[in-house]
Amino acid sequence: MTPDTGSLRGDVLALMREVNATRAQLATVMSVHLAGYYQETGTSPADLRRIVAVGRENPLDVLFARAADRGEIRPERLSDRVRSLPFDLLRHEFVMNLAPVTDEVLTEIVDTIFLPLVQQHT
Repeated sequence: MTPDTGSLRGDVLALMREVNATRAQLATVMSVHLAGYYQETGTSPADLRRIVAVGRENPLDVLFARAADRGEIRPERLSDRVRSLPFDLLRHEFVMNLAPVTDEVLTEIVDTIFLPLVQQHT
């Protein structure tokens, strides 16, 4: 379910906390196991993500649409790379530490790295 806290910050943190709590171990194990597959097939994680995501609603689309409607963000700043940035950094933390991420790190990712890139009043 897509969080709706009333702010982009709250929504992104809620979604990251859910992913952190429920998928940290899976993301780490899958990254290790899929490395050989990617090497053998010449594919990448992005290729697999495109296949898995076909026909599925992306919760980030909903979060960003709400934030734009509230005037919190500048939609023109939402390149694909910026949109995925907080979750890419979360995945990086999983793989580098082989453990769930602290709430302090999640907050740092959102507040000091992600929000300044997209907020309306920057």
